[in-house]
Amino acid sequence: MAQEIERRFLVGSNAWQALVSRSEPLVQGYLSQGREGFTVRVRLGSSQAWLTLKAPTADPIVRHEFEYPLPLGEAQSLLALTPWRLEKTRHHLELDGGDWVVDVFEGANAPLLIAEVELAQADAPLAIPSWCGEEITGRGEFSNAALAVQPYQAA
Repeated sequence: MAQEIERRFLVGSNAWQALVSRSEPLVQGYLSQGREGFTVRVRLGSSQAWLTLKAPTADPIVRHEFEYPLPLGEAQSLLALTPWRLEKTRHHLELDGGDWVVDVFEGANAPLLIAEVELAQADAPLAIPSWCGEEITGRGEFSNAALAVQPYQAA
């Protein structure tokens, strides 16, 4: 079964900016959000789009994740149907220890910055960079799905 193993942190300084290898604007819309954490998301980048289904597991850093590429036109049509959306710029980092990104949220979620690292296994050792602040892994109010419904500025 496909899984996403991820830890998340609030960002405490701009030191991460020197590590950026590439950046991409993203728009995410949520077609469905269940009380138990099951979500159906449409993500639209500048040249790619995906439909993603996520479901929780007993471990807060591991989720079931199924992701499928979508034609851009279909993604735009689905995005128009979503009741909840958010926009962010994702910055991919050159950093050891996993696949690191920093998401810079826009609109009602600005000035929120969240660092995420995808790991190969849940118990993988991790050196947390000094620019990472509080760990928010498993905190539902900081999930993208929750931020689409209840933006950071409204909290």
